[in-house]
Amino acid sequence: MQLFTGISELVVNDLDRLGELDVIADAALLVDAGRVIWSGPSAQADTAVSNRLGEGGASLNDDDIANGEVTSANDLSRFETIDLGGKAVIPGFVDSHNHLIFAGDRSEEFAARMAGQKYSAGGIATTVAATRAASEAELEANLVHLLEQAQRQGTTTFEIKSGYGLTVPDEIQALDIINRHTEESTLIAAHVVPPEFKDEPERYVDLVIDEIIPAAEGKAKWIDVFCETGAFSEDQTRRIIEAGKAVEMKPRLHANQLTEGGALKLGAELGCVSVDHATFASDEDLEILAEAGTVVTLLPSIEFSTRQPYPDARRYVDAGVSLAVASDCNPGSGFSNSMPFVIAIGVRDMHFTVEQAVWAATAGGANALQRTDVGHLGVGARADLAILDAPSYRHLAYRPGVQLVERVYSGGELIVDNRSRD
Repeated sequence: MQLFTGISELVVNDLDRLGELDVIADAALLVDAGRVIWSGPSAQADTAVSNRLGEGGASLNDDDIANGEVTSANDLSRFETIDLGGKAVIPGFVDSHNHLIFAGDRSEEFAARMAGQKYSAGGIATTVAATRAASEAELEANLVHLLEQAQRQGTTTFEIKSGYGLTVPDEIQALDIINRHTEESTLIAAHVVPPEFKDEPERYVDLVIDEIIPAAEGKAKWIDVFCETGAFSEDQTRRIIEAGKAVEMKPRLHANQLTEGGALKLGAELGCVSVDHATFASDEDLEILAEAGTVVTLLPSIEFSTRQPYPDARRYVDAGVSLAVASDCNPGSGFSNSMPFVIAIGVRDMHFTVEQAVWAATAGGANALQRTDVGHLGVGARADLAILDAPSYRHLAYRPGVQLVERVYSGGELIVDNRSRD
């Protein structure tokens, strides 16, 4: 059992209400077996601890507890008091959109794009070729490296997609690696038409439906498609999503990243849990998504890295759409796995309030994955939390580019400690 005390601000979160952080000032948090069992004002910590330990059979009296710390000589080896000394605590970030299984480097492409130059080295085809050539060990090592980077930035829950192999064995290999690191695995064999099918895209769609999806049954929780001009049409997307749903994969969609097409409406019609990007959305799109209860996952670092126009989050909020933000870490259009960076861009350039952005990066991401055990710190939640080297969650947007995540706990276990060793 762990008692976290000295919390200047504890962000608990309401999973159902966008931007409602349910902040407790001067707070304490009680954790047992990796789950939150109580949170509240520090002044009530003594009672909460006494009640909980009393339930477990420990004999306690008023002299045994002082200011939330157990001081008795009883055998309470399972109890740990962690005084944070005035730091803010938030739920661990839920990054609900990632492309982390790949090989190769596209920094030259990025530099050329930023310089306003045309770059013809192949784009995503470059990553496909490098991924196919890499060994399973190389792909997994790169994934682990990226996951550890993101954990140091406060992320505790990851969705990870396949989509850079685009053959039956490569896509299955990617899913096998993903499943060793997260339960949120996504098959996106329909990411792009691979070079060998460039002139026969329908044949590739048939391959996805007839061979890749059946081979991925039981290995992918989610099915995703990049529905966009130059990728997959609405008809192709419908067929692929329906094939995935037929083997119990849950649907999500890359939609309206580059154009204001019909992908958002299609996502709502197909029952997609989340439609991601949604950079271009009409008022009608937003009305339909709000009515369907579809989560819209905005990806601020992609607009940052591609200089696409930023969507105005206020329009989505005003329309009653449920929102999330995610990193979309990938080697081409946005190679950042920092959720604090995403929050800062969302506030600065997408016009989220700070509260909305923090909520969208935690509770919103949980909703996009249909998870109720993460993204919040209410009773029963996993004890996934980020301790900030700051007195308030507002510093995540107030101090962009600064390492503000001091420690990270996952299921009550310390997995990251960024404190200086001096």
